[in-house]
Amino acid sequence: MDFLKSGLKTVLGAPEPGHHPSGAETVERLVERVNNSTLLEDRRDACRALKAMSRTYRVEVGAQGMDTLKQVLELDRADSETINHALNTLNNVMSPSQFEEEEENPQVPMNIGEQFTEMFIKDHNNVQLILDLLDEYDFRVRLSAVQLLTSLLTNRPKDMQEIILVKPMGVSKMMDLLSDNREVIRNETLLLLIKLTKGNANIQKIVAFENAFDRLFEIVSSEGFSDGGIIVEDCLLLMLNLLKNNSSNINFFKEGSYIQRMLPMFNTPEENEDAGWSPQKVSNVHCMLHIVRTLVSPCNSVQIVSDCQRILKNAGLLDSLCNILMASGVPADILTETINTVGEVVRGNVGNQEFVGNVMAPSNPPRPAIVVLLMSMVNEKQPFSLRCAVLYCFQCYLYHNEMSQANLVQTLLPSSTDVSNLTSGQLLCGGLFSSDVLSNWFSAVALMHALIDNPIQKEQLLRVLLATNIGSSPVSLLHQCTLLLQQTTKLQSKVALLMLLSQWTARCAGAVTGFLRAPSAVAYLVNQTCSNDHDDNEYLLQGLSAFLLAICIHFNDDSVENYSRESLKQLVVRRVGMETFVAKLSEVSRHELYNKAAKHPQLRAKAPAEVLIDYEFCRLFKVLEKPDGEGGEWRRGSGWGWGRGDGCGAGWGGAALEQYKALIRQQDARLQELVAQLDDMLQQNHALQVALNDSKSSNSLLKDENTLLKAQVSAAHGHSIEAHDKSQYEAKINQLTAEINRLNEILKTTQEEKQKQEVELEKLKNDQDDLLILLSDLDLKVNDYKSRLVSLGEKVEDDNTEVQESNLT
Repeated sequence: MDFLKSGLKTVLGAPEPGHHPSGAETVERLVERVNNSTLLEDRRDACRALKAMSRTYRVEVGAQGMDTLKQVLELDRADSETINHALNTLNNVMSPSQFEEEEENPQVPMNIGEQFTEMFIKDHNNVQLILDLLDEYDFRVRLSAVQLLTSLLTNRPKDMQEIILVKPMGVSKMMDLLSDNREVIRNETLLLLIKLTKGNANIQKIVAFENAFDRLFEIVSSEGFSDGGIIVEDCLLLMLNLLKNNSSNINFFKEGSYIQRMLPMFNTPEENEDAGWSPQKVSNVHCMLHIVRTLVSPCNSVQIVSDCQRILKNAGLLDSLCNILMASGVPADILTETINTVGEVVRGNVGNQEFVGNVMAPSNPPRPAIVVLLMSMVNEKQPFSLRCAVLYCFQCYLYHNEMSQANLVQTLLPSSTDVSNLTSGQLLCGGLFSSDVLSNWFSAVALMHALIDNPIQKEQLLRVLLATNIGSSPVSLLHQCTLLLQQTTKLQSKVALLMLLSQWTARCAGAVTGFLRAPSAVAYLVNQTCSNDHDDNEYLLQGLSAFLLAICIHFNDDSVENYSRESLKQLVVRRVGMETFVAKLSEVSRHELYNKAAKHPQLRAKAPAEVLIDYEFCRLFKVLEKPDGEGGEWRRGSGWGWGRGDGCGAGWGGAALEQYKALIRQQDARLQELVAQLDDMLQQNHALQVALNDSKSSNSLLKDENTLLKAQVSAAHGHSIEAHDKSQYEAKINQLTAEINRLNEILKTTQEEKQKQEVELEKLKNDQDDLLILLSDLDLKVNDYKSRLVSLGEKVEDDNTEVQESNLT
């Protein structure tokens, strides 16, 4: 500290006796020295002093010295030491983190670095200055420039990405630094590129075509692959950024034979199993698994996923992943992620599914790996995330693979093979009737996936018989599931069984017949649908019960005498009511966990309580409820004969018809009027939005000026600007703030009026549609009555209905 004080005295000169300059005054004098000194040494010393003070007096240095420091970068580029001090000072001023020296100063805002960054990058030439300095070979200058760019990207990532994207050779200059033989610069460049490529597809493509993958794999290889340090993790994170949601880069990665170069990352020597995994190795392998999952993610196109799955198998990566699954001493989180990865590598690929199905676990006696995984899934002592991963892997194993589905169902049917061997079907049946609610859910969903788009296995599963008690006759699996549904009181078990039964009975008349013959099955569903419990989960149960009941009606072949299609319709109309029934159905898709499950095939539950709905069930529900698809009549009610009143309106004649036509004309005119008003409101809303944006822009500029003025006021102590100038700025700011508030109020009022108009418009449209339907029904009935009168010999006069209808249209 004494050395620093002596240095400042050397730069600033001795202070006047009895006067101790404040930090702001010192900063002001240093900035003046940089601006006015003709000797390079003086400017260099002043920059060094500003760097020393920038951690304690960040606001003052940033407010008074930013323009001066930018000038130094332009004019003193030949002196690397001065440039280094200027870059370090700017980096301190715009640092995203808070310094220890600032912790006790409440006047420094937490986001002060972001504010200074916004001011700095308003002039894009400032960013170009920093990019040009990357060409300097001097170690300190190049390192400081990289660190400053990293700080700028941390504070304002989107703005910086847009600026760098349009700068010529901007990305190329950063990529060249990966070849720097000085590891510190190379490592800092990795951090810079991670921030630069995050969420910007265009920059990701440029970086990828600058041979990024080659350079990154060279670094990973030199660092020791998965056994390397944190640099390996940084390289893998950058790769992940380049590939995530970027099909162009994935194709480039696939066609450039980079998938094959990932194989050494998953080699786990057997002699090192006892030594354990270091935390860094866990992180490295975790990142590598994420890269593999990015290549075969279900979100990618089918062609990309298929090609990557084929290459992963041919390159031996699938075999390496299976070796990790069966190895001992693998950390739980790595094992969980590996199971998820294996699942997505085999999903929808018959060859890969067959390969995994033939993998044997090193147990005594040897068992298929799939059976060992299912044992973990139905074991309540295993970690929750691991059990979810096994379920997802098993679902992927069955996905679009009729052979795997048939093999699973076959393990449940009577056979002459050795019954002492534990099979996947036995494990799922045991889990289905277990006392553990999660085992119930996992097993029911796993069994449900064996029936998806496979009517043959639905029929085969009807042959499965279970011995419930010693000496009693066996009952079918369907009968036992129905009985368990009525007996259990656990929400997750009920939902799982309803999903299983819905998938089973959909498009399978035999399963519908078996369900209807189960004792009290229909009565249970009707009672559940009629329930009036007001809870989100209860609403879901009521909706699922209504859905299963609707399936039993729609796919009913009338083979059960007491529960034919017509009798079930009448039962629902009489006990539930059509409107109530349709409302119950709609509650399913409104549930929060339904919407969450419908987004991705993988179950992404953070806690056991979030396990409720399966992705494939959401697909089934959407297919059967959509208006133009099979079963769309459930929502309309017309396919069941609901809404058809026999004899209702028999006395209605032409007068009623004319009355409805007149009402439709009135509503049509009102509709046009509301549309015109809505257009006017939208134009007014747009104009107000433009005015509000202009005011916000002006306010932002004034805030920047105010920040500078406050710093100068605190620094000057008597040399500050006049009070009336400050009051003028404050009055102007207050005026603009009031204007913004006024515009916000007008905008809010306009939006409320717009919403009211839209609601009224929608209501009128619905009323008009209803009236048109009623009008069509009345026309049909009038024509029917006329034909009856003619058949009875009565003379019927033409009332020119067709002319009136043409006038109406």
